[in-house]
Amino acid sequence: MLVLVAPGQGAQTPGFLTPWLELPGVEDQLRAWSTVLDLDLVHYGTKADEDEIRDTAVAQPLLVAAALVSAQQLFPTAEDFSAKVGVAAGHSVGEVTAAALTGVLSTVDALRLVRKRGLAMAEAAAVTETGMAALLGGDQDVVLPHLEKLGLTPANVNGAGQIVAAGTAEQLAALAADKPEGTRKVVPLKVAGAFHTRHMAPAVDALASAATQLVPADPHTRYVSNKDGQLVADGKDVIDRLVGQVASPVRWDLCMETFSALGATALIEVAPGGALTGLAKRALPGVRHVALKKPDHLEAARTLIAEHAVPAE
Repeated sequence: MLVLVAPGQGAQTPGFLTPWLELPGVEDQLRAWSTVLDLDLVHYGTKADEDEIRDTAVAQPLLVAAALVSAQQLFPTAEDFSAKVGVAAGHSVGEVTAAALTGVLSTVDALRLVRKRGLAMAEAAAVTETGMAALLGGDQDVVLPHLEKLGLTPANVNGAGQIVAAGTAEQLAALAADKPEGTRKVVPLKVAGAFHTRHMAPAVDALASAATQLVPADPHTRYVSNKDGQLVADGKDVIDRLVGQVASPVRWDLCMETFSALGATALIEVAPGGALTGLAKRALPGVRHVALKKPDHLEAARTLIAEHAVPAE
């Protein structure tokens, strides 16, 4: 059974969209979406520097657009997607990608929503200097109390020995100076705020208002939520969870447990892939995987689809 996943913020790197623009129709599609969003996706994906694409209001729509154009190379229609993919999920903002790919939202509605999400989260992040850092290694029962002691939130519980802490700059500095016992390293992330924490509460209100304009459909392919790793079959519930998730921890560990329980045999991470397949290597042994980092990886993904595209019962 094939799982398709979409990465979250921090996966972007300068120029990562450049090779994708060489594919027929991709640049035209991105320019059309740029007009809808009033955001030059082509510029930001090809010429912008690291600081420019760290901006939350830019990074989020850029990531979703990249994920969608790469997925469309493998699954040109919704019928093609639902016939071949057994379950879909996204990490943080990647959940908006998953909502579009599973038919909960139209592509344009998903992009408009993520544009508003990025702007609202950027505004919330500007109130206080905050950020996020990944803790690699260490026992969860040791790491979580240590973060609580420092006033930090476990914003992403990613499994495979990785927890992402979020909080103020001072709290993160204290963590760097005093990491939990057993943790190998603390790595600052390329994000501009403490996402999935109380610092994002104003963004929840803004997103909830935007969501009232949406008319979601039920997903045509099984959708797994970051909130608790559970399958969600109701489109409105998917949107409600997307809204609340802005200020709540991402439980990617539980998502991967669900993939395993459903019988996953292969996993494809759409562009800019890499982070989630890295977690899958450790947490889902025996599950084959392909990360779409550039178009050269499409052929390997098509081979994986041909071998594993049997939706689970």
